[in-house]
Amino acid sequence: MILYNVTINIEKEVEEEWKAWMKEVHIPDVMATGMFQDKKFYKLLHETEDGGINYCVQYFAAKMEDVQQYHAQHAPRLQAEVQKHFKDRFVVFRSLLELVD
Repeated sequence: MILYNVTINIEKEVEEEWKAWMKEVHIPDVMATGMFQDKKFYKLLHETEDGGINYCVQYFAAKMEDVQQYHAQHAPRLQAEVQKHFKDRFVVFRSLLELVD
């Protein structure tokens, strides 16, 4: 199992709009690619020094090839949509993790 983790620091002023857009549009669009089996959406509970709010979206893939295919075929378009709607209002950090049995 591969976890594609996306951590976002979003400006407080657009938090509610962004959160609704993520739940109604972006996360369903990512899942519609068929590259991920499941997802989780979390709000981090600690405050940041810059006043932003942190969220984490976790997408679960069966194998690394699914994540690679997502990045090659879908990520540029979907990430561009986030930029279009929330340009300069967020910072994102992405990481890949592999389940250790």
